[in-house]
Amino acid sequence: MRTEVITVRTGGSPVVRDITSEAADFAKSEADGLLHVFVPHATAGLAIIETGAGSDDDLLAAIDELLPAADKWRHRHGSRGHGRDHVLPAWIPPYATLPVIDGRIALGTWQSICLVDTNGDNPTRQVRFSFING
Repeated sequence: MRTEVITVRTGGSPVVRDITSEAADFAKSEADGLLHVFVPHATAGLAIIETGAGSDDDLLAAIDELLPAADKWRHRHGSRGHGRDHVLPAWIPPYATLPVIDGRIALGTWQSICLVDTNGDNPTRQVRFSFING
């Protein structure tokens, strides 16, 4: 298995950050197999969605509805509503496994690999790419 960790700057506010190009760069030297993407953080996840046409903003709006940044959370350290950040990975998991065929990630036409980070307390994240040969 080949693996590599990258650092992604997410900033201080909720964000859906497209990391497809970084994943594609990692996989391009491979043949057929599986790409596993993992975010080793308790407050971030990965989503396979369309970006750039409003879906990324819609996802953040849906998160705000489902997991509002309010003072209702029992987990209370960090900024206001930080407890919701710790619940996020139950709905948006911190991992994804994708097929790679001849060095290309087999995504659909409008699909992108996105890091979802609602935790403004941590402006950078680590993402681990791992490749298993087929």
